[in-house]
Amino acid sequence: MSKFKKKKDGGLPAISTASLPDIVFMLLFFFMVATVLRDTSLLVENQLPPADQVEKLKKDRTMFIYAGAPSEQYKGKFGEEGRIQINDAYVNLDAVQPAVKEYINNLPEELQPRVVIGLKVDTNTKAGITFDIKEELRKANALKIMYVANAKNEDL
Repeated sequence: MSKFKKKKDGGLPAISTASLPDIVFMLLFFFMVATVLRDTSLLVENQLPPADQVEKLKKDRTMFIYAGAPSEQYKGKFGEEGRIQINDAYVNLDAVQPAVKEYINNLPEELQPRVVIGLKVDTNTKAGITFDIKEELRKANALKIMYVANAKNEDL
């Protein structure tokens, strides 16, 4: 009969951390690529109307103006009436023209004549606000205007 010796338990082996920096950098790179940064925080309700023919434009020469009732968190402070938002702030009607001119002047010279103003107007907003914005855009000589809408789903 042979005798077998039992090995003494030496504990757990040490965990190799040699590949840890590779994993960390791979995760960092993934989140840098996959993260989308938001341009503007919406301060107004913005349920866009449906449209039959929708065309996508490049954002390099497009300025967006939002119009609608203040969102739920701002209704107590600004009321229920429709408001105009440019960038991340509410603006009065008389501030539309200077904001558009400033945007156009900050663009490269070759894009300045091709600027398009995108109006993102909530479906429940009164037409008077849209008309007033268009008048201010005419004064600023920003005559290329597009109305932003959602593509209509035929499945519904």
